Amino acid sequence: QVQLVESGGGLVQTGGSLRLSCAASGNTFSINLMGWYRQAPGKQRELVAAITSGGSTNYADSVKGRFTISRDNAKNTVYLQMNSLKPEDTGNYYCNVRIWGINYWGKGTLVTVSS
Repeated sequence: QVQLVESGGGLVQTGGSLRLSCAASGNTFSINLMGWYRQAPGKQRELVAAITSGGSTNYADSVKGRFTISRDNAKNTVYLQMNSLKPEDTGNYYCNVRIWGINYWGKGTLVTVSS
């Protein structure tokens, strides 16, 4: 089993910044992909950003140039630096870890961007 603990969500004004963290514990051997998804009210969960164990990254078009994903393999932790936040970035942000093709999810952390 893998446990994911997220932190860093909160309320911020438009143009502000937040940094999300997600620490994985348990059977974390051979973590491949780590990433962040978000779900806004009434919408489907969508990929925000992902990073492989080798450091390759992938971003949703809507966050390119504003968000940066990074990871510390030694700590099994993934980060999401979010800058120039917009009201449309509001939602629950979920950490995702993939190990041998199996997806594990955190409980989510709420990000609210006020206009």
